[in-house]
Amino acid sequence: MILAALFGHHELNHLLSTYGYAAVFLIVGAESIGIPVPGETTLTLAAIYAGTTHGLNITGVIIAAAAGAIVGDNIGYLIGRSGGYRLLRRYGHYVRVNEHRVKIGRYLFDRHGGKVVFFGRFVAVLRTYAAFLAGTMKMHWRRFLVFNAAGGIVWAVAFGVGFYYFGSALTSFTARLDIAIAAAAVLLFVGGFILLRRKEAELGVAAERAYPGPLD
Repeated sequence: MILAALFGHHELNHLLSTYGYAAVFLIVGAESIGIPVPGETTLTLAAIYAGTTHGLNITGVIIAAAAGAIVGDNIGYLIGRSGGYRLLRRYGHYVRVNEHRVKIGRYLFDRHGGKVVFFGRFVAVLRTYAAFLAGTMKMHWRRFLVFNAAGGIVWAVAFGVGFYYFGSALTSFTARLDIAIAAAAVLLFVGGFILLRRKEAELGVAAERAYPGPLD
């Protein structure tokens, strides 16, 4: 995450003290669109800042983070649905993603996209690209919005309240938890990929039944 590396704690604290809730909204929103900036770190630092200096109100921090997550994710979804899908259809064959596999992806997102969107909010890389992926796979927008809003609100409340009251204790714990979650996500991805390859023929039949004929 090159852009994320440019934002140290000192720089983020300066942004929070200067721009307050707007900084939380914009940075969390930018991450949700797909820009690699430290949205979760901004939320946690804003919650700690609110708890230690009372320069911000924790309710405002949570609202700004949740709103940024929801708005940013919806922009990312729209970018994926319009541009991402077209790019995948046009250039997907270069990475062995033909129309048949696009149908499988859409079929899987129709069934499990809600879980990806909701739980992706808590996983670093997936938090940045889940909305874009949902749009690319043409997940129904209303269903996306429900899981997107639920994930954004639960995430903002959990991290906001947690770091507001237990900031110093949670800081070192969260770093280890992030590593554990990232490792689990990698294992799940690898396991899911292997399972997908084994079940591709079976999923392909179901996907063709769900989306008969050409996609476009």
